[in-house]
Amino acid sequence: MPEERIQKVLAAAGVASRRQAEVLVATGRVRIDGVVAVVGQKVDPLTSIIEVNGAPVGFGTVRAYVALHKPAGVTSTTKDRHAATTVLDLIPTALVPDGTRLYPVGRLDLDSEGLLLLTNDGEWAERVLHPRFGVEREYAVAVAQPLSPDQVGRLNAGIRVEEGMARLSVPLRATTSVENRTLAGAIDPSPDPSLVWYRATLAQGWKRQLRRMFGAVDAPILRLVRVRIGIVRLGDLHSGRSRNLKAPEIKAMAGLASSSENRRLTGDASGSISGRGRAWAEGGPRAASPKRPTTVKPHKGRPQGPRTPAPKPSEAAAPGGRKSHGEPQRPGRGRPPTSRHRET
Repeated sequence: MPEERIQKVLAAAGVASRRQAEVLVATGRVRIDGVVAVVGQKVDPLTSIIEVNGAPVGFGTVRAYVALHKPAGVTSTTKDRHAATTVLDLIPTALVPDGTRLYPVGRLDLDSEGLLLLTNDGEWAERVLHPRFGVEREYAVAVAQPLSPDQVGRLNAGIRVEEGMARLSVPLRATTSVENRTLAGAIDPSPDPSLVWYRATLAQGWKRQLRRMFGAVDAPILRLVRVRIGIVRLGDLHSGRSRNLKAPEIKAMAGLASSSENRRLTGDASGSISGRGRAWAEGGPRAASPKRPTTVKPHKGRPQGPRTPAPKPSEAAAPGGRKSHGEPQRPGRGRPPTSRHRET
């Protein structure tokens, strides 16, 4: 196996994302064959012993991709001495291959709830997290009363925060009755009927970004639920439950699907998914594509031009101007060749 930089090797092994792996190396927590590693050092994981915090790192493990509905009050970290429950405590052992350690792909605040992805595939996690890939995150936001047009306009225009201009990737919108019913059946405890819900979508990932944006327009968020990451949706996954991602979801999130296919899966700005995209996202059969117009394959060696139908045998002229009475005619040079059709 060719040598790779240590942070990339650790990410591929599912230890952490590449950025987090760099921090592990820079703080001296990684050793290669007993010697403290340095950032950028190259290593062959099949011939060297790599340790993180004194524990050997295994390679070639089965990849796992899990979607979890994180309840409020549960920390997104893998270890927290101050927390009674972490997200790893909620994952059934049946979803985790033997010897596999999962890590959250990003985080949700302690008081936020909803969709959280976990994996041991560091490269995949990097593609989901890195801003240059523009993976959207959609949230259901609950406030005490309807927003005024001025508040909505300010949120859509962007709010200045410490890091810069915080923006929504698509305009803020009110939720539909169907979305409200689905969400009410999934979150625990059930939402207060007096709450007013909106859908906000981000391509940025700043700390408590939505809470700060809504606070800036005097509309504090009372409940925040993440309902989508890329094409992966929370749907009716109940609070505290988890599931394995389907192969099309994993593939599309890794950027292996075409950009046009990803657009179909993600849906329009209103958050809806087309029928074909929903079938793929849910792992069901894909709808048949409309047939494309057929074309005639050119006949080699013959000039192409307008064609006239061949005369019927009974109307074909016989030598001397007489008509043939049903006598079969031999194919001649002037008869058009048989066309062969194919779909393109």
